[in-house]
Amino acid sequence: MTTQELTILVLFYSRHGNTRKMAELIAQGIESVPGCNARLRTVPAVSTVAEATAPDVPSAGAPYVELSDLRECAGLALGSPTRFGNMAAAMKYFLDGTAADWLSGTLSGKPACVFTSTGSLHGGQESTLLSMMLPLMHHGMLLLGLPYSHPELMTTSTGGSPYGATHWSGKDGTLPLSEDSRKLAIALGKRLAETSRKLQVAT
Repeated sequence: MTTQELTILVLFYSRHGNTRKMAELIAQGIESVPGCNARLRTVPAVSTVAEATAPDVPSAGAPYVELSDLRECAGLALGSPTRFGNMAAAMKYFLDGTAADWLSGTLSGKPACVFTSTGSLHGGQESTLLSMMLPLMHHGMLLLGLPYSHPELMTTSTGGSPYGATHWSGKDGTLPLSEDSRKLAIALGKRLAETSRKLQVAT
């Protein structure tokens, strides 16, 4: 029997590149699972100027997400930098536009995980993860975290949480991901892919 290739959506917003680096590590974890492919997508920034529009295609990096990406994915990793203990407005704006998919159950029953990067160590890592979980719960998704079988959760001093992968980038955004944070991000992606595969087999 041929194993079906699964697409796992890694959807993120990144202003200074740190959340993007985390997304790439999560994608690495996803693609370590046979038959699973990571699809990296981002969202355009929002502007206070009503007439301002983003280009149809970003000048560099991942393409902008489309609603079809939600329909086609077998699982979702959602990432955003922290904005006052909450997800960034750009990510919230995109999620606010998914009411039709909520009504049709596009994401219902699919596994999901969340990740974030913060400028200060106690700048709301866990509250940001929780804020991203709320709309995913309304979509009927199955939320995954990181179990304490990963020893890095007990040794990290820069990020990492049972609620999801995190990174402390420093106030100027230049601190690199620690080895603990890297391992936890990869582990989260791998766990998401393995769960997506198991759910696919079960159905």
